[in-house]
Amino acid sequence: MTFSIVARSADGESWGVAVASKFLAVGAAVPAAVAGVGAVATQAYANVAYKGLALAHLDEGATASVAVQRLVEEDAGRDERQVGVVDLDGGAATYTGTACLDWAGGLTGDGCAVQGNILTGPEVVEEMLRTFEASDPDLPLARRLLAALQAGDAAGGDRRGRQSAALLVVEEGAGYGGFDDVAVDLRIDDHEDPMGELERLLGLHDELHPDVPEEDRVPDTPELLAELDSRARAQGFDGFLAWLGTRNYEGYGGPGWTAAKVIDVLREETPDWQPG
Repeated sequence: MTFSIVARSADGESWGVAVASKFLAVGAAVPAAVAGVGAVATQAYANVAYKGLALAHLDEGATASVAVQRLVEEDAGRDERQVGVVDLDGGAATYTGTACLDWAGGLTGDGCAVQGNILTGPEVVEEMLRTFEASDPDLPLARRLLAALQAGDAAGGDRRGRQSAALLVVEEGAGYGGFDDVAVDLRIDDHEDPMGELERLLGLHDELHPDVPEEDRVPDTPELLAELDSRARAQGFDGFLAWLGTRNYEGYGGPGWTAAKVIDVLREETPDWQPG
């Protein structure tokens, strides 16, 4: 009922899962990942315990292949399961039980595993693998995963239709405020165009959580911060930080710097401001 890809980035810094299905809220059941450990997708008649078990095996040093072998050996319902795993080093493994509904199967490639069941045919996973391996390795992993998922959908996808999709990417310290490893966690639970909606949300995510290049980082001098605070107060905010938070622009600043983009936005919004 699902097609997915699990993968590690080419630089070895991030791991992720992209998945789509004619199933309500597929993102709640299929994907799991931990930075520095690996990623897993459990599907078909999914055993959701595979997520924690697979990550535990990987964390203990098992390769993706060994982790999958342990999962299915310990599961009496293995014939109805499907799972894909990628490990710390980019090793990948996929398993499809003999009782999974046709078409069902999977492939592994360079740092990734793709798998699906109740698909229109093997071309779905073939196109996913081809697209991922042909994509620019310097692109963010989320973009490469989404492209592969879209390729699978375009090749036929789930033969029952479309309903939900999800994208999960982890990287050390990449979470909100740097407090966890969740770089991207987007879910389309029920939509007539889940793939298009997932792409739209990823665009919003990238806009609000940018990777600001060094040349666009303006040092936070006392003079600049005083100006920004004053401009924000002129709009009725308690200060610049309150303005940033209200606009969801927290990603445009860091220790000792602010992105030129948000400085320009605030200045454009306060054209009559005068220092005082």
